[in-house]
Amino acid sequence: MRKLASLLFALTFILTSCTGDQGPPGFDGQDGLDGVNFVGQSFERTIDFLPENNYEEYIVIPSSIDLYDTDMTLAYVLWEQDPVTGNDVWRLIPQTIFTDSGELFQYNYDYSFDEVRLFIDAPTSFDFNSLSSAATLNQTFRIVVLPVDFVNSSDLDITNYDDVMEFVE
Repeated sequence: MRKLASLLFALTFILTSCTGDQGPPGFDGQDGLDGVNFVGQSFERTIDFLPENNYEEYIVIPSSIDLYDTDMTLAYVLWEQDPVTGNDVWRLIPQTIFTDSGELFQYNYDYSFDEVRLFIDAPTSFDFNSLSSAATLNQTFRIVVLPVDFVNSSDLDITNYDDVMEFVE
């Protein structure tokens, strides 16, 4: 029994007194607390698509939004209000619209690091003068910036506005 107690004591002493070089430091988290920040950010703009601006508008992403080269930027157009609940209904763009005359155009976007270009896209034969003021004036868009690592590592359906907004501040 005495040998067993001596062996346990020696083993405990050896295991607790071992030291070695500390490993390399890990990467700091974006917020410095939990090491991971997978929260997206968003903002809204209401714009007019005017002929003098070629039916496009450049939106600078606010400086309050932390941007990284790998972020994904999405744009949604406020489509309507749900008649039952009164909630806003958003659609991911590009979004195709059919005019009364049977032509079609799209609300579309592209983005660079710190700005988003919203524009009306149509075939070269499209008559932009036929656009109604309802299609060109007071159009509200929500721009969503998401960390691409998060988008790639989850089952997030970016076409589903409600799913995306669960991860946005």
